[in-house]
Amino acid sequence: MTEIDVCDLDVVYLSYDEPQKEEFWVQIKNMVPWATRVDGVKGSDAAHKAAADASNTDRFVLIDGDNLPSADFFNLTLELKDEEYERAVFRWRARNHVNGLMYGNGGLSCWPKEFIYNMKTHENSEGDDETNVEFCFDPLYWPMYDCYSTTYPNATPFQAWRAGFREGVKMCLDRGHKPTIDEFKDRAHKRNLDNLNIWHNVGRDVENGIWAIAGARQGTVMTMLSDWDHTEVQWFDNLEKLWNECQSDDAESIARENGKELRRLDLDVAELDEEQSKFFKKHYRSNWQNQGPMVREIDTLK
Repeated sequence: MTEIDVCDLDVVYLSYDEPQKEEFWVQIKNMVPWATRVDGVKGSDAAHKAAADASNTDRFVLIDGDNLPSADFFNLTLELKDEEYERAVFRWRARNHVNGLMYGNGGLSCWPKEFIYNMKTHENSEGDDETNVEFCFDPLYWPMYDCYSTTYPNATPFQAWRAGFREGVKMCLDRGHKPTIDEFKDRAHKRNLDNLNIWHNVGRDVENGIWAIAGARQGTVMTMLSDWDHTEVQWFDNLEKLWNECQSDDAESIARENGKELRRLDLDVAELDEEQSKFFKKHYRSNWQNQGPMVREIDTLK
């Protein structure tokens, strides 16, 4: 077994166009003085390869541009039990500021450089449904149980809408493949449906939260109930074009109209107000306890 202190790993802050990226970078540098930064690289695959290039250690910690980590994370030790652990990517949970969800979206991750240089995902995928919009289907991409950060995807209406829209698309998919409506109803993973329903309904208590709700509903409807090509989420430029078509509309109207369509998928729609959203987030996983940085999600299901 190999033990690695997190403080001995390079830390890369990967930002693109996040409105709060400069503010967060100052806080991260104060927390992790040895951190480096990669900014403005187009394409998720290309950006991760640039992050690997910026690291001088064979394995490094990655912080997304809208994420603020807990300082305690950098005092942890990672125990790599065998060769499989040596080769694996670890993705810890983040708590979402908009809706309180805790899963891998936006969370801290730890990557072997070799994994990144060998992968072909997102804009660099080669016709593989499993990798054209997501990393997570590689058997060595491991969702971890613990939560060590908070993600803030709601600084502006566009950022909130885009965050919701992307998750509204991705959580409909079956290993990257767009299912039929019947397949979606019969085979969608329960945890994905739970997360999707929360994106669709919770968040009016925070700034621009309604835009995240509207985006999530719109992404789901466009993916499942239209002939729109879901792989367009590979590129943020494509999403900016969609945003330009809807930004002049009222977010509540977009949410309401797409909410009606969601019922065709047997999805729950609840127009939770600010107080109801606060109540949900206060009590959702309020008794959460981390179990250790090397505990995998799959281990907790056994």
